[in-house]
Amino acid sequence: MLSGFILLPLLGIVLIYLPRKIESNSSRNIALLISFAVLILNIFLGFKFDPNLGEIQFKEYISWIDWLGLNYSLGVDGLSFPLLFLNGFLTLIAIFSTSKDIQRPRFYYTLLLLLSSGVAGAFLAQNLLLFFLFYELEIVPLYFLIAIWGGNRRGYAAMKFLLYTAVSGFLVLISFLGLVWLSESSGFEYESLRNTALPLATQVSLLIPLLVGLGIKIPVFPFHTWLPDAHVEASTPVSLLLAGVLLKLGTYGLLRFGVGLFLDAWITLSPWLATLAAISALYGASCAITQKDMKKVVAFSSISHMAYILLATAATTELSIAAAILQMIAHGLISALLFLLVGVVYRKTGSRDVDFLRGLLNPQKGLPVTGSLMILGVMASAGIPGMVGFISEFLVFRGSFPVFTIQTLLCLIASGLTAVYFLLMINRVFFGRLTPELTDLPRVLWSERIPAIILSLSIVTLGIIPNLMVRWSVSETSMLLINQENIVSMNMSDASNLNQSFFESSMIQ
Repeated sequence: MLSGFILLPLLGIVLIYLPRKIESNSSRNIALLISFAVLILNIFLGFKFDPNLGEIQFKEYISWIDWLGLNYSLGVDGLSFPLLFLNGFLTLIAIFSTSKDIQRPRFYYTLLLLLSSGVAGAFLAQNLLLFFLFYELEIVPLYFLIAIWGGNRRGYAAMKFLLYTAVSGFLVLISFLGLVWLSESSGFEYESLRNTALPLATQVSLLIPLLVGLGIKIPVFPFHTWLPDAHVEASTPVSLLLAGVLLKLGTYGLLRFGVGLFLDAWITLSPWLATLAAISALYGASCAITQKDMKKVVAFSSISHMAYILLATAATTELSIAAAILQMIAHGLISALLFLLVGVVYRKTGSRDVDFLRGLLNPQKGLPVTGSLMILGVMASAGIPGMVGFISEFLVFRGSFPVFTIQTLLCLIASGLTAVYFLLMINRVFFGRLTPELTDLPRVLWSERIPAIILSLSIVTLGIIPNLMVRWSVSETSMLLINQENIVSMNMSDASNLNQSFFESSMIQ
């Protein structure tokens, strides 16, 4: 079953290129059909998946290159399933929101499907080397998607993305190779490496390159500089996938490999990681306030909000780990909505400049529906109750506060700044008198509204009923904190017990 998430997009690529002559609408329809089939497969997997097991399910294993330790080993658990679903959902949204007159449609939809296949493979891989291959695979389609269909500086942005992510992959591989070599393991199987006992100093030396490599992907300060350029130059569907899914490979790697394989070293470095999270959150929020491009505001906001996941992961309590997973889903949905709506504004007005745009909420001549959905999106990002952004951030701060009080308070300040820079953007762009040059704007079609409406409904639904997503990861939060048959203790034990009781009473019952 799990191979379907990898093979179905590849089948779509074959179908797109099978006929010698194919119209652009045909390649689009094939991509939509395949991505919809992947989403249906996700739903089917959800009915079969047992969230109470707290272990890898639906395992697939094929011996591949034994002498290298590389095997085709797949599995899904409470950490990977929500992200796998998010990947399928946002891929369908990205394909649907792509303009029908896109240039070179065959190649474009091929790259989107290849990207979906690579990300799904990374979330499902239970072999470290297999994960690395999928982790690197997604670089290729994303590079071409930015370099070919991007903005004026697309070449620079694509090359910068390529260099940064290549370094990221190299550091991740160094950590994996070092782990296998020093543990004298016969392969790269995740489960067998989890049972390996290494000295603390050795764990720290292996964890540091992994942290830097994944920190580039997230990204956290000071490894963030590739992200704003990539977002600004990328097309709207690509920005949607980049923020909504691709960045989650970094935070997924922190939980899966950082916490899962190097728990003792992780706890040792966790105060530094929490401090870095606070710095990154404040830095992203401060930069967002000064931006004049709507897309850059959302991009720097993304840096700030991704730092909350690092904070929660550093706290290493059951509540904070569950909150980190929920925050990944919340950020994926909210950032996808914001980038999608910024793209609509740009297509209709030809500008993203907050100093130029005015009064777009005008009901007769502006973009009232787009503006209303944008207000909903920024409210969700600012943590207004009733939306998924509120419950995810609340649980992040609630789970992290007993462990890292000062860092959590600093992140709370960054969260408060979210309202500042988004209110500045909303007030300038959507309120006031409509800009005279924008009195005859093209009509927003329903095909452009539907993806944003679906994302908005998802954000509100998960905000009201967060257990729809949280329930998948309840058991996995405990399993991640088990290393060498010992549960994390230290000074966090009391806080963990408190968080667990709060979590069970407020989220499960």
